[in-house]
Amino acid sequence: MATEVNFYHLNKASLEDALPRLLQKTLQAGERAVVLLGSPERVEALNNHLWTYDPNGFLPHGAQRDGEAERQPVWLTHLDENPNKAAFLFVADGARSERVADFKRCFELFDGRDDEAVAEARQRWKAYKEQGHAIVYWQQTEGGGWEKKA
Repeated sequence: MATEVNFYHLNKASLEDALPRLLQKTLQAGERAVVLLGSPERVEALNNHLWTYDPNGFLPHGAQRDGEAERQPVWLTHLDENPNKAAFLFVADGARSERVADFKRCFELFDGRDDEAVAEARQRWKAYKEQGHAIVYWQQTEGGGWEKKA
């Protein structure tokens, strides 16, 4: 069965603004997630951000420093792994996964204001299509929501 790969074109908000909302929806759907980032430093920064971004909310998550990966509903990593047995994979910051087919859904988030990131997203789109995955493209709207484009 092919994985549904969703490309999220960030052209209004940053990853730090958009990702928490997508992860909340993932948890509300009863799913677990792996968030694959480009470096250990970005994992650390996003881990800290997710603890503080909403003073009235809580997004359960963890990373290597927190341990107990199997108990974390959202796992942040720079390694191509799935230690919490997640069905959803979020990929950002130029990271790449060779394990997309192991997930039910993959979310590729890229900065639409960065020409290099856009070019890389196009390459990944083509590769996923060649691998037989179902591709969906989402673009941010003026109000901060998402509009399905293809």
